[in-house]
Amino acid sequence: MIPMRAFNLNYFHDVISLFYPGICPGCGMPLQRKESNLCLYCLLKLPRTRFGSATDNPVEKIFRGRLEIEQANAFLYFRKKGLTQKLMHDLKYNGNRELGYHLGELFARELVDDPGFRKPELVTTVPLHPHKLIKRGFNQSDEIARGFTKSLGIPFVPGVLTRTKNTGTQTKKKRFERWENTESSFELKDQQIIEGKHIGIIDDVITTGATLESCGQKLMQSQGAKISIFSLCISVH
Repeated sequence: MIPMRAFNLNYFHDVISLFYPGICPGCGMPLQRKESNLCLYCLLKLPRTRFGSATDNPVEKIFRGRLEIEQANAFLYFRKKGLTQKLMHDLKYNGNRELGYHLGELFARELVDDPGFRKPELVTTVPLHPHKLIKRGFNQSDEIARGFTKSLGIPFVPGVLTRTKNTGTQTKKKRFERWENTESSFELKDQQIIEGKHIGIIDDVITTGATLESCGQKLMQSQGAKISIFSLCISVH
């Protein structure tokens, strides 16, 4: 027998859903009871990389010879007009912060299941320029990091780096142009908080790695700092 309270809550949920249904950002269909942020279909269709702790995965190869890192990983493949692009658009431009948090949680859970994963001691993010932050209202990477660190049980420390140069969009720039554009774009705000620590840097999408390379170089100016890179998505053609 279904408890009366549970029945009433379920009934209330169904009535509310008739007028204010949650919409899946992946397919546009109404979310059903117990579906959160994504419908079950889109959740199963997420283009996961499943890189795991395999050495020389595509993210690690990006930084080979450019930045000394402990590990590097990405959760999803990002393709133009694909599911991941729809999700990132909803996060960044429709302000769906809960989606970012949820994807960060899913990313962390997958890493924890990998026996080769080395958990960082704290996590920070690639910062936005203050002008872009004011315009958008939030940093999408911060939302990803909050879900990521919640699942791992480690601190999220925003603002370790500040962005001093508004580089604009990097989408159409080639690899060297991106690196040249981001060089000297970041400053390390507080070295002491990361001294001797294993730090995870989180970004939303990685293409050439130029931005993360610049961030990593700044973080490694702190004595004894070790770097791991975690990008929610990796861009593929």
